[in-house]
Amino acid sequence: MNTGPRNLITDVRGLRVGNAHDDALKSGTTVVVGDAPFVASVHVMGGAPGTRETDLLAPDKSVEAVDALVLSGGSAYGLDACSGVVDGLRAAGRGYAIGPAIIPLVPGAIIFDLLNGGDKNWVENPYRALGRQALDAAATSFDLGTAGAGTGALSAMMKGGLGSASLVLPDGSTVGALVAANPVGAVTTPGDRHFYAAPFEIGAEFGGLGPDPASGLGMSLDSRKRQAMSPRENTTIAIVATDAALTKSQCQRVAVAAHDGIGRATVPAHTPHDGDLVFALSTGEAGAGDVMLIGHAAALCLSRAIARAIFHASPRSGDLLPCWSDLNA
Repeated sequence: MNTGPRNLITDVRGLRVGNAHDDALKSGTTVVVGDAPFVASVHVMGGAPGTRETDLLAPDKSVEAVDALVLSGGSAYGLDACSGVVDGLRAAGRGYAIGPAIIPLVPGAIIFDLLNGGDKNWVENPYRALGRQALDAAATSFDLGTAGAGTGALSAMMKGGLGSASLVLPDGSTVGALVAANPVGAVTTPGDRHFYAAPFEIGAEFGGLGPDPASGLGMSLDSRKRQAMSPRENTTIAIVATDAALTKSQCQRVAVAAHDGIGRATVPAHTPHDGDLVFALSTGEAGAGDVMLIGHAAALCLSRAIARAIFHASPRSGDLLPCWSDLNA
């Protein structure tokens, strides 16, 4: 297996990604939309999730496909980004048709970034407009790091961000991951240099420094974030995707497997203060896939995407935490 041509989730055929953000707000939104509706499911392992319309993704629910998925900053306010995406899809005539009614189906999830130093004194919730902007910007290429839903993200020791990665499987199908990494835990080992995800790195996609040679890792739970912010409200939210044809129940199994990628890249993961969640989707543009291999590849992609999110984060005025690049200049 190797990366797709972009090393992005949009290497999965039929997908586009759009970002929108506001630097003063220190927050933003990311949307994944398909050329056509796609099969999707979800699995939540964090103790503090924030979601919209995720119940309909359960395998026993009647909805067979959705029109888009949204990752957003803004905590509960950020769920309104889904409404902006719904507005745009409806204007384009896309959605679930019931007689003359058209209902775009847009599940979403949020990270907590309300106390990251940005100006949150809005009069009107800005996330609906950000959702529409992100949809309008959807393309096969998009920015990583301090972009979209990762704009205001923070990890334990440094800025978080938006990350993505892909793998092409031996049968020619593709798996990709997209993540807004804002975890309680650290993504680098003590010393801020080596990524926990380093054993899974391909080439030098997040610096090429290799694994930390030290032993006994994970015993220290130092956090610059806790020093800068008294609350411990965080989350890593992700989307994994494949163009192999999967059923809704198979997508859920891939979402479960993909959570291993969070645990391999973030220490600790799935805490009571995280809302860790993974959506899994299938565009079905390739043939039937091997669910075990796709789940394994999804976990690998997600670990790499988390490291890439932090690696590509860039400084902004008023930041509470340094970037990886600042600490490793």
